[in-house]
Amino acid sequence: MSVLSVEGLGKSFSGLHAVRDVDLDVADQEFLGIIGPNGAGKTTLFSLLSGEQPPTSGRVIFDGTDITGWSADRTARAGLVRTFQLMRPFESMTVLENVTIAALSVRKSRKDARRHALEVLDRVQLSDQVGGVVSTMSTAGLKRLELARALAMEPRVVLLDEVLAGLVPAERAPMIDLLRSLHTAGQTVLFVEHIMAAVMALSERLVVMHEGAVLTSGDPRTVVEDPRVVEAYLGEETA
Repeated sequence: MSVLSVEGLGKSFSGLHAVRDVDLDVADQEFLGIIGPNGAGKTTLFSLLSGEQPPTSGRVIFDGTDITGWSADRTARAGLVRTFQLMRPFESMTVLENVTIAALSVRKSRKDARRHALEVLDRVQLSDQVGGVVSTMSTAGLKRLELARALAMEPRVVLLDEVLAGLVPAERAPMIDLLRSLHTAGQTVLFVEHIMAAVMALSERLVVMHEGAVLTSGDPRTVVEDPRVVEAYLGEETA
């Protein structure tokens, strides 16, 4: 059963079609990868799904409800939460305070939110940094914090926007393991990523976007061997 469905979704900016007539169904507990060249419309698609931007056309159906045009905060409270490639934490606050603020959207008291935040920080392996000020964190730590803030809202679906971007190779494997643990726990995930090793390691299904539209989708191995995908995005050597 689909937990998230997109029907004919489109977004235009002064005549430029950033997203064009996208249809997509995401199954409950699915780990879905989205790839494509820069400018393919991947991040814009996430912005439409999460309420950051209103679509020009089409519909977004989440858990049986039409959420087209909902604000970002209303969408997040409903259980559809995204992360950002460029992290947006409260830099002067501690790690725990950042995650507690997110947890307050789903917990009634500050004490309960703090307890929940500590559990989430343990889950993303940041327990040793709960009292640290965010401005002193490494890129790898900030990526985990961004994920923790999303998970603290107890999302039904989480949208991960290039969560591995900026990490050196030695930092990627632990993050891939963390993302895999989310899948094992039953979390539904859509993730945009350019690092193909991670895409192939994590994706149950792969969607390729090109010039704002879905070029193809399906089994990851079959998709990356598609001549259209090789020509549009991967190149012969990568494929």
